[in-house]
Amino acid sequence: MHLSAQLSASLAAQAPQQLASPVRLAAESSGHSSAVFLIEFGAIILGLGLLGRFAARFRLSPIPLYLLAGLAFGEGGLLPLGTSEEFVAIGAEIGVILLLLMLGLEYTASDLVSNLKTQYPAGLVDAALNALPGAAMALLLGWGPVAAVVLAGVTWISSSGVIAKVLGDLGRLGNRETPVILSILVLEDLSMAVYLPIVTALLAGVGLAAGSATLAIALGTAGLVLLVAVRYGRHISRFVSNDDPEKLLLVVLGLTLVVAGLAQQLQVSAAVGAFLVGIALSGEVAEGAHSLLAPLRDLFAAVFFVFFGLHTDPASIPPVLLPALVLAVVTALTKIATGYWAARRAGISAKGRWRAGGTLVARGEFSIVIAGLAVTAGIEPSLGPLATAYVLILVIAGPLTARFTEPVALWVTGRLGKPAAGQPAVATATADGGAPSDSASLTGTAHDVLPTAEERDTAERP
Repeated sequence: MHLSAQLSASLAAQAPQQLASPVRLAAESSGHSSAVFLIEFGAIILGLGLLGRFAARFRLSPIPLYLLAGLAFGEGGLLPLGTSEEFVAIGAEIGVILLLLMLGLEYTASDLVSNLKTQYPAGLVDAALNALPGAAMALLLGWGPVAAVVLAGVTWISSSGVIAKVLGDLGRLGNRETPVILSILVLEDLSMAVYLPIVTALLAGVGLAAGSATLAIALGTAGLVLLVAVRYGRHISRFVSNDDPEKLLLVVLGLTLVVAGLAQQLQVSAAVGAFLVGIALSGEVAEGAHSLLAPLRDLFAAVFFVFFGLHTDPASIPPVLLPALVLAVVTALTKIATGYWAARRAGISAKGRWRAGGTLVARGEFSIVIAGLAVTAGIEPSLGPLATAYVLILVIAGPLTARFTEPVALWVTGRLGKPAAGQPAVATATADGGAPSDSASLTGTAHDVLPTAEERDTAERP
């Protein structure tokens, strides 16, 4: 009995330890995974910061570096991530929402209505010249009509973020062609309110009736928000306004996430919902929210580009590199033609027309957002790699075309118009149909009167 009692006591003492063992192991495992997550995510943020500093030193857009970082740490990369990938996916979705919210804060509803009335022909030309090459390439590759619609959007939309940075870096914000560039970007942004619901419906494989209902809801929502913003924008801004930056940040961010979630619940893109929230806010509220949300946008937007790269296998890019390069060259030329035509229609001189066209070449966040929808839906495995290569090419080429399209075009036209040896020089009229300039009349060629870089940056200012 004594031995039995000792055994019972020993078993009773060991039982709580045995029961606690799985709990302790789970806690240790949880602590280990939490530590790995912190290390991985911290390394991502640190790496993005260093890449951003590197890009800023050379006055380049950091987007291609973020995409390359995602390729390095994603599927088939050098060091695939583990525990932090799910959090990166959530951060990427928030990044898209903040990108569109900040874009909406740049414009007021009245500005948008005015742009729609005056610049819609330029928007139609932009869509025709730049969406059709993408659709044609998808059909030539045998990807089908849904992929054609997606790739058309990828090649259509310019990067507002990259272009805005380029305009600031080159000192062209005060140039006469800049409002034309911004008008085209605004029309492209507005078109997302129609395009994204269509793409979402096509990718979901819903029928014609459901797709039409989704589009009707999207258009109705966009129209209602614009109407409310025009008539009651001041009241909305007054309701959201707060002198405390913390409260203003929480209210605007919370409102944006709620509206984005509701929009997605109604089968409308969450990004469109965020864009419409940005439009509805104006005045001091918009300015305050912009300054408060800019760091968050930069953080989560960088995470978004990394996330897109994470889901692209680097080994899948070389097979689509040639189509991506061909598409990049073709759509770079069509964007230049779009900007030239729109600036000419607005009465801008030849130099401003070439500058407008070259500035519009860059693609970036919108193209990746559209391609990301298709990648998530699993429509065409090669579409994501092609879009990645395409954006990498044009986001690097964009700042270069913005800077050098004008002098190169003037040099080429000058060479073509240069009189043969022994022939007298003929005075050249200005591109706007006015009297020839003194310099042109003396030399007879635009090549001899190319402006300096400083003169190009300050030309055409009011």
